[in-house]
Amino acid sequence: MSDLAIAPTADRPRQIVAAARALLEAEGPEALTMRRLADRVGVKAPSLYKHFPDKSSVVAALAAEMLRETAGVLTAAEAAAPGSFSALATAYRTYALAHPHLYLLTMGRALPAGGAADAAAAPLYRAAGGDEDRARAAWAFAHGMVVLELNGRFPPGADLSAAWEAGIAAFTPTPAG
Repeated sequence: MSDLAIAPTADRPRQIVAAARALLEAEGPEALTMRRLADRVGVKAPSLYKHFPDKSSVVAALAAEMLRETAGVLTAAEAAAPGSFSALATAYRTYALAHPHLYLLTMGRALPAGGAADAAAAPLYRAAGGDEDRARAAWAFAHGMVVLELNGRFPPGADLSAAWEAGIAAFTPTPAG
């Protein structure tokens, strides 16, 4: 019935989220149902409700996981190239393209303030010199480009690398001269 080992009850929420992510990433958001998730975990669907009251709470757990991972990816990019919007945008895009269903599921909904969302935004805020408006505009560029790319909204043959470079250049401060 399951491709995951049955875990002790204390580990079950983590197991459920891992199974939900595997299902989501392999088959897309349509496949993420409580019944399919229960089958994947190896339990009856009502057992899931002991740990998550509904599907939206599973999605919220997936979103929190994605935000924690994004924060880690962006923090590592910032450490490798302090203050570089280019490094952050490249890391952001790379992560999103590697996890398209998780990215779209998470970013297509309201995000809770604080915690993982703030940690994910912090490197971009610092790269924008602490300017909230500039950081928001830079995020809107990166997010918009990723969503358009993931949804296949660019014309065939479009040079996405050139578009990314143009956007990055727009948010990269020019040296005072």
